[in-house]
Amino acid sequence: MLHYAVVFFVIAIIAAVLGFGGIAAGAASIAKILFFIFIVLAVLSLLSGLFRK
Repeated sequence: MLHYAVVFFVIAIIAAVLGFGGIAAGAASIAKILFFIFIVLAVLSLLSGLFRK
């Protein structure tokens, strides 16, 4: 999940440098959503590991 967020972030940076504002904004928003999903899943995984005995 984090890998895809980084890929979309790189796509957004390249698109912004080349002047494609709409594509850059779309890729950046996808990267942000994937990053927050990754954070939530990582925290849930950490918490489930702490409570499992």
